[in-house]
Amino acid sequence: MPQNIVRHEAEHLYADPPQSSAGRELSEAILRLRRAEHVQADRAQERAGLSSLDLTALRYLVQAYRDERDVSPKDLLVMLTTSSATVTNVVERLVTRGLVERVQHPHDRRAVYLVPTPDALRVVDQAHAAHHTAVVEVIDELTPEQAATTAAFVSRLAERLDRLDQFERAKGEFLH
Repeated sequence: MPQNIVRHEAEHLYADPPQSSAGRELSEAILRLRRAEHVQADRAQERAGLSSLDLTALRYLVQAYRDERDVSPKDLLVMLTTSSATVTNVVERLVTRGLVERVQHPHDRRAVYLVPTPDALRVVDQAHAAHHTAVVEVIDELTPEQAATTAAFVSRLAERLDRLDQFERAKGEFLH
């Protein structure tokens, strides 16, 4: 029973429901999508055999590598918004597993960059491929009009949530 509560908690709104039945159906679909995204994130972590933080760090390093950007441990510290001790431990675990290499900066002998190995690229791709493929498959089933309408809705919703976050941060109204 406790796991049922945990599984279904994300399917509830902490606000009044939309006024129309179609709106309520849409909000339920969004909440189901949110739950499914959480399940997929857990699945990716399990597939990769890494902790959530280690997988997040590895994903950032892989993306930076693909974008041809150098990432230092200090950069990773900023991206993960955690302590330097935690980043040091994350990097050490990823290096020990052969997923990241420390590479000397070509001009500054004191600086190092973190570079994902080919194994890291494979781990990240395999951890997320099925999820992302499913998303693309469903999108490709839509007509261009349906895709445009859905994109407009999702963009508006994301913008509203981003503005809410910015507003609350500006007012200092977030819980600690």
